[in-house]
Amino acid sequence: MKHVKYGQCVKCGRTYSAAPDLTTCECGGILDIVYDYEYIKTRLTKEKLAARQERSMWRYRELLPIADSTKPTSLRVGWSPLYEEPRLAEILGLKRLWVKDDGQNPTASLKDRASAMAVAKAQEAGAQVIACSSTGNAASSLAGNAAAAGLATYIFVPSRAPKGKVAQLMTFGATVVSVQGSYEETFELSKQAIDRWGWYNRNAAINPYLSEGKKTVSLEIMEQLGWQAPDYIAISVGDGCTIAGLWKGLKDLYAIGFIDRLPRLISAQAAGCCPLNRAIETGEDWRPMEENTLADSIAVGVPRNADKALMAIRESNGLTVNVSDEEIMAAQKLLGRTCGVFGEPAGVTGAAGVKKLCEAGVIGKNDTVVSVVTGNGLKDVANAIKSCGEPISIPSDMDRLLSAFAERHIAVD
Repeated sequence: MKHVKYGQCVKCGRTYSAAPDLTTCECGGILDIVYDYEYIKTRLTKEKLAARQERSMWRYRELLPIADSTKPTSLRVGWSPLYEEPRLAEILGLKRLWVKDDGQNPTASLKDRASAMAVAKAQEAGAQVIACSSTGNAASSLAGNAAAAGLATYIFVPSRAPKGKVAQLMTFGATVVSVQGSYEETFELSKQAIDRWGWYNRNAAINPYLSEGKKTVSLEIMEQLGWQAPDYIAISVGDGCTIAGLWKGLKDLYAIGFIDRLPRLISAQAAGCCPLNRAIETGEDWRPMEENTLADSIAVGVPRNADKALMAIRESNGLTVNVSDEEIMAAQKLLGRTCGVFGEPAGVTGAAGVKKLCEAGVIGKNDTVVSVVTGNGLKDVANAIKSCGEPISIPSDMDRLLSAFAERHIAVD
C-alpha cells in the first residue's frame, strides 16, 4: 500500500508496518494509521471523485488502508443520505441543520462501515473467522457483512442487548454468546476467546483499521456538502471509536486540501454513562462509570478508545454534552415528527445533544450543524413504544372511533 506509511501508537509514538492483522502497541496504546498525503494528492482529486459511479464507502479507496487488489465488500455500505432540515433548524434556532441518516446502512447502523473494513482486512489476512464483543450494533454489522463474504463469526454481547439486534445476529448465522454481565466483562471474555483460537479481531479499540472505516461518514458528509465545512458535527459517543474516526476523516480531507477548515465536534453521551465527557469537563483522567442508560449502543462504562476520542474532542475545540434518557427519547420523537427519521436511542443522542446546547444558548442562530444518526429505531422498538405509547385499539365502529378521538382530545377538521 503505497499510500499508507505505517501504524503509529498514540501513546508512545512507536511505528508498525501496516499488516492486515495489526492490533495494539506493545505498550498497550492504540495505533493510528498514518498516510502519505503527498502521494494521495497525486492520485485523488475532487474532479476524479465526482466522476465515480461507486456510491459506497469504497469510493474513497485512496484514503482507506486497503491494497489495490482488495475488492469492495459485498454489501452496499455508506453513501447514506444527508438531509437538510429547515423546519427542525427553525425549531432549534439554528441557521442551517443537516441530519445524516446512517441507519440506512445494510444492517441499520454506522457500524457497518467498520465491519466492512474488518471483513476486507480479514480477507487480506487470509482469515476465515472474525470475532468481536459488542453492545449490539457492531455485532450485527459484523455478522451481516461477514455472512455476505462467506466468513464465520463469533459474537459476544451483554445479556441486556436488545432482542432486535440479537435476532439479526442469529439470522446472519453468527455463533452468539450472551454474557451475563457488563460490556467490560463481555469484552474481556471475547478477548480471551480471540487470543485462544486466533480469530481475526474486529474489536474497535484493538483493531486500528476500524476507525478508518468509520471515518468514511465524515468523508461523505463533506462531499455531500460540496466540501464546505459546517460549524459543528454532532455524534453520539460510547467507546470513542466513532468520534475518533469522524475526526480522522476530517483531518485527512484537510491534509489533502479538500476542505479549508475543520468543524468543531459535539460529543454527546448519555448522562448515565459519560466517562469521556466527564474527563473533558473536569480536566481529569477518565474513570469507569456504571452503564446506566437505555441507549445501549453507547452504554460503555470502560471506553476502549478513550485516547483517540479525547484527542479528537480536544483537537477540534469540541463541545461535550450529557443528556438524560428522557431527553434522548424526546429527541427520537422530535426527529421522527419533523424529519421522518427514525433513530434508535443511541442513534439520536447526538440530536438530543444539539437540542440541549441550543436551549442553553451555546450554539444558535448563526451556526450550521450536522447531526449524525448512527442507528435505526427498529433496532429497539420496545423503548420507542414506551416513549410514544400504544396505538388506538377499537373495533370497526365509527362511534367508538369518535369516542376514542374525544378521549384523546384529537380534533379532526
